[in-house]
Amino acid sequence: MSTRPDWLTVIPGEAPLVVSLPHTGTEIPAAFERGLVSPWLARKDADWWIERLYDFAPSLGATVIRTTISRTVIDVNRDPSGVSLYPGQATTELCPTTTFDGEPLYEPGAEPTAEQVAKRRALFFDPYHATLHAEIERLRARHDNVVVYDCHSIRSVIPRLFDGALPHFNIGTNGGTTCAPSLSDAIEKICTGSGFSHVVNGRFKGGYITRSLGKPDEGVHAVQMELACRGYMKEPLGPVSEGEWPPSYDEDYAAPMRTALALVLQTCLTFAQFKA
Repeated sequence: MSTRPDWLTVIPGEAPLVVSLPHTGTEIPAAFERGLVSPWLARKDADWWIERLYDFAPSLGATVIRTTISRTVIDVNRDPSGVSLYPGQATTELCPTTTFDGEPLYEPGAEPTAEQVAKRRALFFDPYHATLHAEIERLRARHDNVVVYDCHSIRSVIPRLFDGALPHFNIGTNGGTTCAPSLSDAIEKICTGSGFSHVVNGRFKGGYITRSLGKPDEGVHAVQMELACRGYMKEPLGPVSEGEWPPSYDEDYAAPMRTALALVLQTCLTFAQFKA
């Protein structure tokens, strides 16, 4: 009998591709609601509709791993030691206390204590990463190479985090260390031909998932894809307020980016299958 928690979804596949969805969750269990400024603010920075944008992944034989827990409860893509992924730049913590815009998530004095953070890590962070490792190990027993593709999105304009409008596609390989250069180059080629803007290892170079799992010398190649929301949804640029965010998912609007992403995932799969 499986002991997997109900907030953790795993769709197992046999292809050498793991698709991670760490920030699409919006669930905030009642035990963790206390002290929050507002439920909307606590869900504001979710990677909205990404699970729908990539819902074709199982048809490729990919293994899909997703948490439904909100990143406000705990962010499974942060270094649990507390070390910043982007030293000197604004970011959020393992258990965020502000939004990306710098708004307080908690009433004064209600922020999670060190003991509470440790409890959240044990409940949510550790099982997510244990599952990632287990699925990679399962696939590595069958394949010489496995690609871990970490899916993200973010609002296009957030002055606290970056200047101007973010490129549509933000490919992160931690400066070329988490995957073979040929994989990054192949993904960039698709982005170049898509009609959308892109950058490699720009503001977002890959979070903890990409950096901790990417070991190309051991046959595990990890890539983070951070999408600017305007590429797949009718995003109001600039500050957003309750009632206008998030916009509903529009399949027709999202179709061009979804087409490009399908090519990206197929390229990841082909790379893993045929890399010498």
